[in-house]
Amino acid sequence: MARGFRWLAMVSACALIVALSIGSATAAGTTKVNEATSQVAEGARSIGYGELGSGASDLFVGIGRTIVEGTVYTGKTIVEFFKKTFGG
Repeated sequence: MARGFRWLAMVSACALIVALSIGSATAAGTTKVNEATSQVAEGARSIGYGELGSGASDLFVGIGRTIVEGTVYTGKTIVEFFKKTFGG
């Protein structure tokens, strides 16, 4: 039980450090994420207006782009954090 709690505490601490470092990222890095997120919203609106085929296509492509661009953005942010912290 103590081993599992220690592991959870370490993961939580690391997540907190990464979350705090994300705040220092530039707005330019979020442009692609915001574009992908707006594509998801457009696809959902299209489905709401009855355009099921094109709406679903936009929705699922937008979800995929959001995941990819969000992962790239998070990776770059983590790299920046470690460079600033450890002087790399």
